[in-house]
Amino acid sequence: MLYLFIFESIMNKFSNKYNINSTRLKYWDYGSDGVYYVTICIKNREHVFGEIENNKMIYSEIGAYADKCWNEIPLHFPICFLDEYIIMPDHIHGIIIIDKKKDRNIEKILATQASQFEQLKLKKDFKTKNKFGTQSQNLGSIIRGYKTAITTYSTIQNKRFFWQRLFHDRILRTIKDYCIVKTYIKNNPINWNDDDDFFL
Repeated sequence: MLYLFIFESIMNKFSNKYNINSTRLKYWDYGSDGVYYVTICIKNREHVFGEIENNKMIYSEIGAYADKCWNEIPLHFPICFLDEYIIMPDHIHGIIIIDKKKDRNIEKILATQASQFEQLKLKKDFKTKNKFGTQSQNLGSIIRGYKTAITTYSTIQNKRFFWQRLFHDRILRTIKDYCIVKTYIKNNPINWNDDDDFFL
């Protein structure tokens, strides 16, 4: 299976090639359990993944592959599970939950995450916290692997495109934030013509 082969080879070949750090919280360990809202964009807002028709996303060939790859992320990164997501013509929104304890309880993960933030504030430990955690066991490695797999597939299909170098993330800290983002993602196709803010 092409996707499986790509993902198995990615972590060795690209593990240190794509450093993503400018939009991260410097004091947060992105390998820790948490609820992460991510946005990945195509360079120059090119419509690589398809088009919106009648408020619905119609996939191109690469868009369909991007959808398939997204749903298979937990097969290659068992540290996480997926929540709401949407593949749009020139970007992707998704909620990724890192859950190494396998609780599968979003409220509990949010509560633990909030507690960790408070402890960091009390300790004033903002400069010493690990940015990404253990290599290949963090949010950055998940996104790198996903992007590279689709890029490789598009190159094989002679439909090469380019991503924006960075991705945007937001650490969701409350149920309210989680519900707002979940609704925003779900309504993205309906709001396509008015949506200039990828990041909510």
